[in-house]
Amino acid sequence: MSRRASGGTAPAPGIGLALAISLGAVVVSSCREADRTPPAPSPTTRATTGPAISPEGGAAAWFEDRAASSGIDFVCESGHESAFLFPEIILGGCALFDLEGDGDADLYLVQGGRNLRRPVTPDTPGNRLYRNDGDFRFADVTEGSGASDAGYGVGVAVGDYDDDGDSDLYVTNVGANVLLRNDGDGSFTDVTAVSRTGHPGWGTSASFLDYDADGDLDLFVVNYVQWAVEGEFDCRNAFGALDYCLPTNYGAPEPDVLYRNEGDGTFTDVSEFAGLHTATGNGLGIACADFDGDGRVDVFVANDTMLDQLWINRGDGRFEDEGLLRGCALDENGRAKAGMGVAVADLDGDLDRDLLVVNLEGETDSFYQNDDGFFSDRSAAHGLAGASRGFTRFGVGFMDFDNDGLLDLYQANGRVQLSPEPVTADGYAESNLVQRGLGTGGFETVTPIGGTATPLVATSRAAAFADLDGDGGVDVVVANRDAPPHVLRNVVAGRGHWIGFRVRERSGRDALGAIVTADVAGRTISRDVVSGYSYAAASDPVVHLGLGANERVESVTVRWADGAEERFGDFGAGSVVVLDRGAGRS
Repeated sequence: MSRRASGGTAPAPGIGLALAISLGAVVVSSCREADRTPPAPSPTTRATTGPAISPEGGAAAWFEDRAASSGIDFVCESGHESAFLFPEIILGGCALFDLEGDGDADLYLVQGGRNLRRPVTPDTPGNRLYRNDGDFRFADVTEGSGASDAGYGVGVAVGDYDDDGDSDLYVTNVGANVLLRNDGDGSFTDVTAVSRTGHPGWGTSASFLDYDADGDLDLFVVNYVQWAVEGEFDCRNAFGALDYCLPTNYGAPEPDVLYRNEGDGTFTDVSEFAGLHTATGNGLGIACADFDGDGRVDVFVANDTMLDQLWINRGDGRFEDEGLLRGCALDENGRAKAGMGVAVADLDGDLDRDLLVVNLEGETDSFYQNDDGFFSDRSAAHGLAGASRGFTRFGVGFMDFDNDGLLDLYQANGRVQLSPEPVTADGYAESNLVQRGLGTGGFETVTPIGGTATPLVATSRAAAFADLDGDGGVDVVVANRDAPPHVLRNVVAGRGHWIGFRVRERSGRDALGAIVTADVAGRTISRDVVSGYSYAAASDPVVHLGLGANERVESVTVRWADGAEERFGDFGAGSVVVLDRGAGRS
């Protein structure tokens, strides 16, 4: 409800070493404990300060997988046969977005669908579109929708580029990318050619943003490796078996692409003028936010085995990579890691944007704490240095799953080289991880592993987030390579109160890049209106706030992408509130 302000893969019998590593993780409290004071627990909404306990004496599940009963019959096919073709190992994108403007999140799943040595045929599986019919039931509405691109897909971005109030889709492919215009009646038109956005490289993640603050959405596309099937070669893993190569085997990083929206349905590639050609990388993840607090949206790109980039927006159409200068290009030991997914949040409560970059098995996550536009690696201080080290992490997001007022963390995992001790027939499969935010600023690993009663073991890639059934709990969809997706319903026991904000420009489009600030029991919370983060994913941009025992938020303010501010007052808990531009007070 809203109101206005004006089958899956078979589970493994066990999870072996990965589970032992995860359960053995040590939680380390943050030095900034005063910045993370949680709302007081309510005896009616949270009986304990630890995980809920099931009647059998074990920890209660946080999620249940509804994929088998949801009507979603999709399998993301890598096309792998005998040769190990590099793109096969990183595909698996998805988007949660409001297709028809009815207030709930629908689902778009990106498909590979063929062996890369074979051409597209009329029988090649394409991307799939599922309408949310409520109660975790989805209807496949792909047929006749125009949404079924048959390219070798990797990821997807969502944004209303033509400002007509409908969310459009940008699909990244191995080969030319595709822009699909939402025509408002459940159908899409391929406008790639007329819009001039069909970059022919190997796109991974992408995000819509208004970098020039002119009121329409531009587009940033992250590219991975300059690769062609004709130039593929054999690689062997540490055990001497044929396996997928690593990006370092190719030595061919690619520059990213920035498209400026001209406001007439076309885009201009301004990458060179913007300065993006001054650096290359094996790009996998993206996050757009105002990292230096100057009112302009910046761009962070996670690069695989290379320096991460922080593109600071200079306000004149140009960007400068200041990742090294500002402390978020390398970890605390001066190492470039296998940067994959990215999550952004104000984790320490000081109203600026902190960064989490997730990495390869054997590497810690990199949590970069932002202090006035400069970053320090505080992974250990926040308990994020050890729990996930035994996994290869792709999709990621900070969400308050238990609505206690503290952000939790979801990580979607899957190897890129074969496991010496596989736990399923899929030698790349791993369990995912959920970590619960603590009042000290740290995190603890949720058990059962991955938050489900029976571990879900797959080669997971994208993770996208939305409240799919409108019950106030954030749910998760995870795209899996060569397997059906996980469709995870939030079943956390004793969740606290909550409120959601859908923030819209005058045209009715989601106001990507806006910032919502609210006071909850004397604590100021700041969240971005954002869709593109995680890995190869787009999430519902509704701002979700867990309130714990509190039943109201006060002093709700929106800072729009162009820097203007409006105040919207106080609101009661328990629904999604629509904040329309012009309906507040300046």
